[in-house]
Amino acid sequence: MYHFFAMLSRMKYINRWGLMHNTRSENICEHSLEVALVAHALATLGNRRFGKTYNAERAAALAILHDASEIITGDLPTPVKYHSEEIRKAYGEVEGMAVEHLVSMLPEDLRPVYRGLMTMGMPGDQELQALVKAADRISAAIKCIEERRGGNRDFRKAEQGILQDIRDMHLPEADCFLAEFLPSYGLTLEEQDYTREAGLHFSGSSQVVFSAVRPE
Repeated sequence: MYHFFAMLSRMKYINRWGLMHNTRSENICEHSLEVALVAHALATLGNRRFGKTYNAERAAALAILHDASEIITGDLPTPVKYHSEEIRKAYGEVEGMAVEHLVSMLPEDLRPVYRGLMTMGMPGDQELQALVKAADRISAAIKCIEERRGGNRDFRKAEQGILQDIRDMHLPEADCFLAEFLPSYGLTLEEQDYTREAGLHFSGSSQVVFSAVRPE
């Protein structure tokens, strides 16, 4: 019996943003899915628009497991994690041990595959690591926008700093995402006008009515 995937399922119990007041809690499971979606999008943008040859599926897989070690370590708030070089180094060592502990819960023949994913240590992963890092920061920016929309001012300064961090990466793929996709996260459902695209309309009683789009 191997416990690796059952342990991964516990990502949904580890909450992020421990030092911040949250209008809605966010766990590392949903965060990792969002990072995976954005990392895949960044890789696709790079391939389609900037002549890159990223492995978009690999980027998504790396992103899914980028915080898996926090099942064991918990989510250490960023201001604490990066408070000093000593703390950063110590946390890195603890993180490495947590990865090895998780890997030990796999059959021997699968361990190199998942160790490579969690450490981003396989050939070609270095360039994807930059995309995952950018996607991680974009996910944090999305969280800040959602909290601001909910009337929570605690994330206002964090949002400004995170957006600047992303710009400072000088990744054209990330800049593209900020310009073309991030603004939509600040809109309401009606403002996103999803009903027009999906062929839906709202009835007078505000119930969603599904209707096929038919030509006139």
